[in-house]
Amino acid sequence: MPSTATKPYPPKVEQEHWFFGSAYYLSKDRMSFLRDHCTKHDINWVTSRFLNIAVTNYPAYIQHVLVDNNKNYRKSFGYDKIKHLLGNGLITSDGAFWQRQRRLAQPAFHKKRLQVLTSVMAKHAERMAEKWHSYAKNKETVDISHDMMEIALEIVGEALFSSDVTDKVPIVDRNLTVANELAMQRVLNPFALPLWVPTPANIKEKKAIENLDEVVWHIIGKRRHTTEHYDDLLSMLMEARDEDSGESMTDQQLRDEVMNLFLAGHETSANALSWFWYLLTQYPEEEQKLRDEVNGVLAGRTPTFDDLPNMPYTKMAIREAMRLYPPAWFIGRQSIEEDEIGGYYIPPNTNVLISTFFTHRDSRWWDDPLTFDPERFTEANMKMRPKFAYLPFGGGPRQCIGNNFAMMEMQIIVPTLLQQFQLSLSDTAKIESDPLITLRPKHGMPIRVKHVHD
Repeated sequence: MPSTATKPYPPKVEQEHWFFGSAYYLSKDRMSFLRDHCTKHDINWVTSRFLNIAVTNYPAYIQHVLVDNNKNYRKSFGYDKIKHLLGNGLITSDGAFWQRQRRLAQPAFHKKRLQVLTSVMAKHAERMAEKWHSYAKNKETVDISHDMMEIALEIVGEALFSSDVTDKVPIVDRNLTVANELAMQRVLNPFALPLWVPTPANIKEKKAIENLDEVVWHIIGKRRHTTEHYDDLLSMLMEARDEDSGESMTDQQLRDEVMNLFLAGHETSANALSWFWYLLTQYPEEEQKLRDEVNGVLAGRTPTFDDLPNMPYTKMAIREAMRLYPPAWFIGRQSIEEDEIGGYYIPPNTNVLISTFFTHRDSRWWDDPLTFDPERFTEANMKMRPKFAYLPFGGGPRQCIGNNFAMMEMQIIVPTLLQQFQLSLSDTAKIESDPLITLRPKHGMPIRVKHVHD
């Protein structure tokens, strides 16, 4: 393509450190920096001595990067920083290798297969309901973000890998939190030392990854030593053969894919559900609308796949929760060759950061954007907005492979619990988002659980 180097660079963020540039302030307070400085223009240039960084929350520009010119973009620098945890799996890999792995995994998320998995999701939702009955009986206040992590992890373990990971939940929850926090520090720090350097933080991070590895290797090892056949994602990966060489995945490749799908497959759903329950505590009228719909369709029974189309408001409310609190709160891509976005020059190796969180809260696309309003997601209202004004699962060829799995899972869990329980936020709750690799509630989600008719 002809050179676009004569075009101007995107508008530069005004707040700059004398040495590190404006990236210094991005690393200090991500959300405040993006809100105060990267929403002034449709694309903004963040200065740095170490990286080219452009930030956009404009739907047309997002579409350009993720769809229209996606072949010119690979995963951004931040994904390299988390490869020590995720390896070279679906989330972090690029090019032909990624395409091959994606093709191998895609059939596991086909609609017909997901339909079968709703019974697994319902079983674990019922199990969580039993736990919540105990909370309600004892009038307990609990951090339901842990419960959402538990149910999502158990569903992923059984649905994708036919493994009971109930006893592994505390290990995964604790160590993933450590790995998540330290991985984000590594992404933000240009001087982060390699993991083999024995600093206290590196030692802590390595130990957390080793503990997560033990869980994943246990799942793989157990399958390696059984003669029983399983019709699940793990079997698909283990039985797959390279089209050219005929070779199966190495143990390391298998570990990386299982780690990617195991961790990402529950982390995002768990966070989305945690924020969903919080929003219901703040909007009792919407909660009642949901409960009326659920009661009218289910009349006390557990939902099935066939019930889901009959509960449209539930799906709209889940979508709205992910608008306000998208688990994947940012997306990063890096240009391979020079490009032009919105008339601005994008040099090669520019890290284009898409601020999903602020795209979802842009008043140009969303009236009264900070309000929880499921009606935004009627078919008519969705047609009125640009396609990439809403992208909780990303978009383009690299849209999250588990998006339908996650939506179906949440559409089963929410009605199961909502028809039996009413939630209220603890008086001492401190609600603050924590923008790590995913958007977590920083101080947990302390909730009082009671029976609906108490």
